[in-house]
Amino acid sequence: MKKFRSVAIVVGLFVSVLFSQSLFAMNAEDYRKSAEQGNADAQYDLGFCYYIGKGVGENRIEAVKWFRKAAEQGNAEAQFYLGLSYYSGGKGVGEDKAEAVKWWRKAAEQGHAVAQQWLGKCYSKGDGVAKDDAEAAKWLRKAKEQGL
Repeated sequence: MKKFRSVAIVVGLFVSVLFSQSLFAMNAEDYRKSAEQGNADAQYDLGFCYYIGKGVGENRIEAVKWFRKAAEQGNAEAQFYLGLSYYSGGKGVGEDKAEAVKWWRKAAEQGHAVAQQWLGKCYSKGDGVAKDDAEAAKWLRKAKEQGL
C-alpha cells in the first residue's frame, strides 16, 4: 500500500508540472465559467486546480466535486483522479477501494494507461476487488503496451 501511495505522489507531481506548464493559459475562473456550463474538460481542469491548489486554494472537496461532474460525462482523466481520491481517502471523500476500482475501470476502458496500471495492480493484490491474476495481467499488459 505504501508503494501505491508513493506512486500516487510521483504521478501527481509529474502531472502537476505538465499541467502548470500547458494548461494555465486560462485561470481557474475561466475554467469555472465553462465548467458551470457543463464542459467536462473544464470541469476536470477546475477540479485539478483545486486538487493542487493552482489559482485557487487547495480544496480536495471541491476537486472531487468537479472531478465527479466530469467523470460522469466520461472524462477519463477525471475518472482516474476521482478513483485516486477514493483510493487514498482523506479530504474530499472517504477511502473506498471498490469505488476507486469502479472509476479506474471506466478510465481504463477508454485507454487511460495509468488507470489500466492501477486497475491491474488492484486485481493483482485483491485491493477493492476480488484477486484475479488473469484480470491483473490483462490490464497490466494494456498499460505496458502504452509504455508503462
